[in-house]
Amino acid sequence: MKTKKVYLGVAAAVAAAIFLTVWLTQPEPVAEATAKTDGNLFPFVKSMEGTRPDGNIAASADDTLEVNAELPRMFDYYLAAVGEKSLDAIRAEIERQLEQRLKPNAAEQAKRLLARYLDYKRDLVTVEKDVQAKAPSNGVDAIRSRLDAIQQSRLKFFSPEEVQAMFGLEDAFDRDNLARYEISEDKTLTDAQKKEKLAALDAAMPPELRKEREAPLAIVKLEETVQQMRVSGASDDDVYRMRAAALNPEAAARLSEVDRDEAAWKSRIIDYLGERSRLLNSNMADADRQAAIQQLRDSRFTQLEQRRLPAYE
Repeated sequence: MKTKKVYLGVAAAVAAAIFLTVWLTQPEPVAEATAKTDGNLFPFVKSMEGTRPDGNIAASADDTLEVNAELPRMFDYYLAAVGEKSLDAIRAEIERQLEQRLKPNAAEQAKRLLARYLDYKRDLVTVEKDVQAKAPSNGVDAIRSRLDAIQQSRLKFFSPEEVQAMFGLEDAFDRDNLARYEISEDKTLTDAQKKEKLAALDAAMPPELRKEREAPLAIVKLEETVQQMRVSGASDDDVYRMRAAALNPEAAARLSEVDRDEAAWKSRIIDYLGERSRLLNSNMADADRQAAIQQLRDSRFTQLEQRRLPAYE
């Protein structure tokens, strides 16, 4: 449920490409440890615990790959493991998943598309450097230049039909965001004129894009209803059934997992703060106290989780 959007697709694509290229320059690990459950990797990396792979990839009845936005979603899900796994290991896992989910011909087509997708991600690093050199600011012109450059990069590796199928909605979303940002930054327009132009964009918005823009707000409203239900004494089952009716059983189950994870996190934080308070009020020397608090952090939280602790301390 990602809701932060000002040319989000562009920023995410460039950031992922930079991260990927940095990892490509690092030495390969000697060995990769993988946990197996019934012959399947679960989870692929630690950070993917409690998540499900993105990308509802499919093929036609004649075993031809359906090229659509689900493919880059699947690829990016596994590429997010860069830093925890080598790129070779990630690519091997994606290909393994393709072989499991698709028939042979479609799987081979998807593997070839994956190879081009990885080349495209690498090229985005050069794109970003060029854009920054020509337009280092984050103004409207820089954003437009970045969008245009990314579009040109895609056409190096994919046909126009593939670009539209895989990135069409993302491009439409980015262009719509840019148009809204341009209106908001236009000092020559009055507030009334800005509202009129924004209303015109709303009226001209394609149905698919409208659905994409409204989805985060729908989730926010749904969770507001959940909070109201809990205040009124609703049970977890009540909340699940309401979410399942509003979304679907699978989404309701995932949200229930998020609830459980959040509850477990809050419980851990409460325990940690209690122990930390005891140490702060002890008669230990300051250096010993700080060392004990760090030892407490290390015993209760991973390094990644410890980055969140200052918000609670």
